[in-house]
Amino acid sequence: MATIEREGGDRTMDDDGRGFGPRPEGGAAPFGPGPADPLPYEGVWRFTAPAVDASVPQARHAVRDLLLRQGVPASDDLAQGLLLIVSELVTNAVKHAAVLSPTIAVELAVGAEWLRVSVEDNHPYRPTALETDHGRTGGRGLLLVREITREAGGVCEVDHTASGGKVIWATLPLKPVRFP
Repeated sequence: MATIEREGGDRTMDDDGRGFGPRPEGGAAPFGPGPADPLPYEGVWRFTAPAVDASVPQARHAVRDLLLRQGVPASDDLAQGLLLIVSELVTNAVKHAAVLSPTIAVELAVGAEWLRVSVEDNHPYRPTALETDHGRTGGRGLLLVREITREAGGVCEVDHTASGGKVIWATLPLKPVRFP
């Protein structure tokens, strides 16, 4: 079972997402400044799960439910791409990092004009996207993540954590929403 927390206090996902939440690293929105007052769907949510196969669909469903509950104005294509990114990143963590990282963390940060998903584990290996090899049935997850991110106009990267592990993240732009 995943433990889900909203960053910035002891609130959980059940608080309807109102109020301020921390921004991704650096405190600024990666796609320009947002409005002075946060929108109802802005915030940062983080959950942990065991590094087991069952965590893949749990993470995907948790992110999907969060997008719906918070009213994040993501197009269907963007939401489906994000869910595929979550599936691929969690699958990679389960398959390749579980030996050194029995727990993984998934974080979703949503700003006025962007969203960022990251998956963190305690394994120090920094993966690289493989080239397409039609003879293999796997090994193209990170390549797929980078392609989905690029097509959406976003950014994807792998960073080391202070604890010696890694975090793989993708930031995607939301289409600007016009309020009456």
